[in-house]
Amino acid sequence: MDSLATLQSMGLTLPTPPYIVGLILFGIVGMWAYWRGKKAQHPHTKWLGVALMFYPYAVSSTWLLYGVGLALCVGLWLEVGK
Repeated sequence: MDSLATLQSMGLTLPTPPYIVGLILFGIVGMWAYWRGKKAQHPHTKWLGVALMFYPYAVSSTWLLYGVGLALCVGLWLEVGK
């Protein structure tokens, strides 16, 4: 029995390599932001880090992953630059 074909027939697909790279990249940036916000007691930075770590689980398309990730990173850059 081919399990990949069974998953595809149920409508499930494996993530593409660019999606996995984005997931890892934004997760690392999110962990950094969370640690920095927690250490400096900046709640906005901390919550932007949490959002960067967990939003990829809510989006399924690669372009949306990068779009939302870049928007959150811009927000983080503006917050840290204060």
